Amino acid sequence: MAGRINDDDVKAVRDAVPIDAVVSEYLQLRSAGGGNLKGLCPFHDEKSPSFHVSPAKGLYHCFGCQEGGDTVDFVMKIDHLSFAETIERLAAQAGITLRYEEGGYTPGRQQGERTRLVEAHKAAAQYYTEQLESPEAVIARTFLADRGFDQDAAGHFSVGYSPAGWDHLTRFLRGRGFSDKELILSGLSQEGRRGPIDRFRGRLMWPIRDISGEVVGFGARKLRDDDNGPKYLNTPETPLYRKSQVLYGIDLAKKEIAKTNRAVVVEGYTDVMACHLAGITTAIATCGTAFGEGHIKILRRLLMDNSGSEVVFTFDGDAAGQKAALRAFEDDQKFAAETSIAITPGGMDPCDLRLAKGDQAVADLVESRTPLFEFALRHVVSRHNLDTPVGRAAALDEAAPIVARIKNSAIQHESAVQLAGILGILDTQFVVRRVSQLARWARERGRDGGPGQGRPQRREAPSAAEPQRPAPGAGGPALNLRSPAHRVERELLKLALQRPDLVSPAFDAYGADEFTAPPYAVVRQCIEEAGGATTGSADGDFLARVRDAAPDDTVRAMVTELAVEPLHTRRDPDEVYAGVQLVAVRLAAVNQRVMEIRGTLQRLGPRADPEQLTAVQNELWVLQQYGQSLRERGAAAL
Repeated sequence: MAGRINDDDVKAVRDAVPIDAVVSEYLQLRSAGGGNLKGLCPFHDEKSPSFHVSPAKGLYHCFGCQEGGDTVDFVMKIDHLSFAETIERLAAQAGITLRYEEGGYTPGRQQGERTRLVEAHKAAAQYYTEQLESPEAVIARTFLADRGFDQDAAGHFSVGYSPAGWDHLTRFLRGRGFSDKELILSGLSQEGRRGPIDRFRGRLMWPIRDISGEVVGFGARKLRDDDNGPKYLNTPETPLYRKSQVLYGIDLAKKEIAKTNRAVVVEGYTDVMACHLAGITTAIATCGTAFGEGHIKILRRLLMDNSGSEVVFTFDGDAAGQKAALRAFEDDQKFAAETSIAITPGGMDPCDLRLAKGDQAVADLVESRTPLFEFALRHVVSRHNLDTPVGRAAALDEAAPIVARIKNSAIQHESAVQLAGILGILDTQFVVRRVSQLARWARERGRDGGPGQGRPQRREAPSAAEPQRPAPGAGGPALNLRSPAHRVERELLKLALQRPDLVSPAFDAYGADEFTAPPYAVVRQCIEEAGGATTGSADGDFLARVRDAAPDDTVRAMVTELAVEPLHTRRDPDEVYAGVQLVAVRLAAVNQRVMEIRGTLQRLGPRADPEQLTAVQNELWVLQQYGQSLRERGAAAL
């Protein structure tokens, strides 16, 4: 049976790894106010950021798809890891040695599958790197030198060499405790006649890392004429490696991409190396596949869909390069970023260009970019005979929708005028009106949810103006966020979770029955079971205890949401603001009880037992006086 990780070690891991540092490995975060951060959710497509992170609370919550939790939950969700695998990974990052209970810990048997595969790749990358210095690897070192890459460049990108024998790596990893099954599953080895053999043999090796920096696969370049395999051989699809979801160089480029709001997409490993060494440190490449949907999602999270961001594609000027550029243009509307294209001169890729003309030529290539829509436009127009009215009309029919897709309305208008000039149509306004009409139809289809939207639906954080939302808990009614009572109850619970010092000890005297929304009453009960808001004022584990007290995942998600959602005040919350919320909730409860007692009096009627009637009337009088005091004195009357 697998060993259980010691509880104190789990807590140490949770405390040691800041959630914003972990989340920032996957997406760009910006200030959301109140000490919180926000970004584009990695768990669903959205245009505007609704994914909020609270570094102080160690929690995240998406107000679009309702995903939320702590650092461990985030890593488990985004990398599809088990709880134990996640703790092991975070512990390794924090330098914490884990202790295992229930029979101890046996490396290689009690770790999760993904963790084992990651460790195998890490060991393989180190092995390949070391082999680059071997006498046999002179052919690999020569290849690099011939392309302008010295030893430092190879080291920066962890380039390595796979020996030409049948099972050098396989035997090495077996010696590290990895089983044949793990080696086959990882894609590092493949079945041979007498057992597993190395998949990569006698090749130059590039480790392919995911956005978090872990090696998940390899790209291998043929070096010898007697190698009958393809020029480039990549890791096959594995539990770790999905070629449609990885970008070579993303681990090195992600921070600069987020900082500069620009990504440069090139075609090969050596092109990425050349660009980075020439100062274009935002360069990335796909790994043996066309740039597609999965790659777009990675970049969108880093670029934050900022309207000023840009994706620059570099392609050769040959027919294949033009075809690739047009294929990229088909996905243009999946970006909020502007897309551009840089055509390499003379059919040279960035690596060849750097070798022939130096670093500055590579930088100049990127700066010489033109909008991708303009490239597509000229390509479409070139297919028609503009010397005839029929040809010009056909070209307009095909080109006008391209201009209508331009997101910036000012650029769209200018491009429509430019299109008229390209086509030789003297009535410029006719072309402008045609483009505007197509753009309007496209917007209307988008609003109606019809085809041709080309963009994810916008999801934003909920506001008090939203009429209803599903309530957590079994069978609970929908939360009516237009209800003043529900809004103020939500705000008070947010204060109790985020700033318990401002509402305690008064909050702890409130009963669950003072929260008219059943889901909020459940959260109030969780706070009580966690020791109350008073204990939360000086206890770093308060929120964790509240979440642990939740009866199910739905309530736990509600706790996380309330702990992360910004408070509805433009200023820093203070005791006055907290007092207003406390009074509003208590006054609503008092008014509700007054209505109930009046109903009781009406039911009792004039023939009621005098003693019972007096007791009910006295309770009504006391509550009315208390309500009046709350209205006049505010928090002082609590």
